Order: sequence, then structure tokens, then C-alpha cells
Amino acid sequence: MRIVIIGSAYPLRGGLASYNERLAKEYIKQGNEVIIYTFSLQYPKILFPGKTQYSNEKPPENLDIRIKVNSINPLNWIKIGREIKKLKPDLIITKYWIPFMSPCLGTISRISKKNKITKVISILDNIIPHEKRICDNLLSKYFVKSVDGFVAMSQSVLDDLQTFDNIKPTSFCPHPLFDNFGEAISKALAKKILKLKENTNYILFFGFIRDYKGLDLLLEAVSDDRLKNLPIKLIVAGEFYSDSKPYYEIIKRNNLDERVIMHTDFIKDSEVVNYFCAADIVVQPYKTATQSGVTQIAYHFNKPMIVTDVGGLSEIIPDKKVGFVVKTNPKAIAEAIYTFYDQNLEFDFVKNVKVEKEKYSWKRMTEAVNEVFNKLKNNDNKK
Repeated sequence: MRIVIIGSAYPLRGGLASYNERLAKEYIKQGNEVIIYTFSLQYPKILFPGKTQYSNEKPPENLDIRIKVNSINPLNWIKIGREIKKLKPDLIITKYWIPFMSPCLGTISRISKKNKITKVISILDNIIPHEKRICDNLLSKYFVKSVDGFVAMSQSVLDDLQTFDNIKPTSFCPHPLFDNFGEAISKALAKKILKLKENTNYILFFGFIRDYKGLDLLLEAVSDDRLKNLPIKLIVAGEFYSDSKPYYEIIKRNNLDERVIMHTDFIKDSEVVNYFCAADIVVQPYKTATQSGVTQIAYHFNKPMIVTDVGGLSEIIPDKKVGFVVKTNPKAIAEAIYTFYDQNLEFDFVKNVKVEKEKYSWKRMTEAVNEVFNKLKNNDNKK
């Protein structure tokens, strides 16, 4: 097939770019032709909460990435739509994560498929956003109407989709492994690279810091009396996308300065391995969630996890097998951390992680997309 992916990619940084690039490589590996149309402008500066949207790493090899899409310019959407329409791809894949992108992605999709050849399938991170704003539903409806079929990466998102459409073909496939961050290294080497103490245990909170991700709950959990007597420190590795003040106030109020390591710059792809391999366990104390790329990085590096029982997280973390699924409060999170160390569960959990992660291949994701694509083609043949 000739496939066009519309969404984030190099020179943009972050999980969305990594996902689209990895998906493109999988389709190319299977013998398809893939073009990525990425953003020349993804977010206006006023709407972007981080320090920069751009990567300072080397570009990915052997990918056709065209930096052309302006997320806020309707004339650009028309131009790109017409350009892709002329390419006559069999399939357009869009990654949907926020209603802000609906006018751009929805308009390009509508114009592109006027060639009567192209089908549009969206891989859904969310359909109802974590941080809700006025007009979210109207924007999502506009986008959904432009798409021919959907792949949801969690059951909760598939359920949310029913609010907008219950007719078009759908499939469910969990987020695949983020296996593009290199091979694991020893815990001792990772600690040495990060200049951490060799005889201290580390738990990891990783990724952009937004209020819904519950870092405040984890900081409160670390102040639990049971954990104070253990040689444990928390590494917070990720850039603030919300006000940092409340988090530092928790650290100060609970005297956690010596027990929390704040690495709050953006973590480059080449450095991700160090943080995961230095940690014993990854904690995701989210207040709301659908699925998370952090989970799939942890799986790749064979790391146990503690997640809260929200959204789709519990769907892919078997409780007491590869980690713990807990209630969304500091006491429950602290209990899980204490149990993990008190019962020496790391070895057993790691062994189970290595088995469980086999479910999350990129081939399964392309099969899910192709399943929807084949349903659409079959429906055409019946007309």
C-alpha cells in the first residue's frame, strides 16, 4: 500500500513523534510505501506549555518526512488536502489526541479522500481529553465525521467513541512497545551515568508533568512513614507542563529534598534508557488516563509498574503479576511501594514483565489498522 501518516514527527519531539515514526518503520518493514506529513507549526507558542517543541537529536533514518502542515492556517489545510488527494494513497493514518487538532486534521482528511480511493483511519489516544475545554465535543464531532474507521488503544477510549459514532468500523489494539529507545543497560551503569548512589533504590516518575498525572499524589506517598525507613528515592524525570509551584511546596512541607531528585528538563530520546534502567519500578499515579506510552517504555526495559485504577492502565498491567493496580490516593500508592520492597518482588515481577510484553508488538497494531481498512474495502465492494 501507499500510506500517508499525518501528525507529529521529526523535527518535533516527544511521544507522538516517536509513535508515528515507529509506526512508519513497521509499515515500511512490511513492504509498504510511507510518507509522513508533519507540522511546520504544531502549536502556537502561546498555547505550548513546554520550553521547545523541537528535537535536538539526529533525524530518523530512511523516513520520508515532509514538514508542511500548519495546525492553525485553513489555507494550508486546503493546500495539503489537495496535495495528498493527488498522491492517491490507499490509506491515511491520523493520530488523534486533542480536539485542538480537529479542524486541521478533519479538513485535510475530507479533502484528501475526495479522490474516491483513499481511506482515512484514526488511531485514538483519546476522544474525550483529560483536560476539558469548551467546544471539545463539537471539535471531536467534526473530526470523527471526516474519518472512515478507528483503532482505539484502550477499551475506555473505544467506549468513549460510541458517544460520537457507533457505526463506522473499529478495532482495539493496546499501545505497542516503545522499543525505539535502545537496548537496556545494567542498573549499575545507569546509576553511574546519572550520578546516583549505587546502594540506593530508585522509583521513577517519567514524562511531561501535567496535573492529571498525579505527581502530587506520589510525592505525598513518598512522605509515608513506612517508606522513610527504606533506602528509597524518587526520580522525577520530565518537563513541567503545568505550574511547578504546588509540587515543590509538597516537597518542602514534607522535607523531601533529600528523597526526591527533580530532573525537570525534557529527557532526550538518547537519555531515556538511563532513567528506566536505573529504577527498580515505574510509578504512574494518574488521576485520569486512557493509556500511556510510559507504560510501554517500561515494558520495553523490563520494569515493573505501579499504576492507578483509571482509564485503560489496569487493562495492560496485571495486578500483582507485573506490578500493582491501586486506588488513586497517596496511602494506596505508598502501600504498593512498601510491599514491593518489603516482599522483594522485583525479580518475580521482572520475569512476568518479559512474558507479558510479548502482547504489545507493532505488528499487532498494523494488523488492527489493516483489519479496519479491509472492512472499509469490503463495504465498498458490496455497494
